[in-house]
Amino acid sequence: MDKARRRSGAYILGGVLAAAGGIGLQVFRRGSGKDTAAIDNLWTWPLQTLEGELQPLARWRGSPLIVNFWATWCEPCRVEMPLLVRTHQKYAPKGLQIVGISIDSAAKVQEFAKEYKVAYPLLIAGLDVMEIARNLGNQAAGLPYTVVLDRDGHIQARHLGGISETELEAAIAPVFTVHS
Repeated sequence: MDKARRRSGAYILGGVLAAAGGIGLQVFRRGSGKDTAAIDNLWTWPLQTLEGELQPLARWRGSPLIVNFWATWCEPCRVEMPLLVRTHQKYAPKGLQIVGISIDSAAKVQEFAKEYKVAYPLLIAGLDVMEIARNLGNQAAGLPYTVVLDRDGHIQARHLGGISETELEAAIAPVFTVHS
């Protein structure tokens, strides 16, 4: 296949992913009791740090948590990253933890983290982690996908596609009012 054809295919795939993300702007919804098994699986899924060490999300159990599924090649992911960095700076002192789960290589994520000055944990997973995202409500298996958990590990919100500051603020507000 020549370069022009590959580039054309990449643009088509990118357009499909962007369209799925655009649809997701309306997908913020509260969790339900049916999420228990998916959340239990999320806590124990074998994720790796950028240094290659295993790090399950259970480390942050008991804290309000934003879990963001993303990839370095995902344009909406790149657009929302500065917002997540600002949100981390603003809310980390109040106990909110953000964790990014990338389906990319550690080397690419390390480079990306430096460029975007990401100070919250970024973990690496294979494509199979998208099954976890599906079980958490991401039926389209699109990126980015964001899940907000309260201190008790209950889903407060989920969002498919790039997220705006207003949407993110609305999603995390309940995690601070539930236990204030």
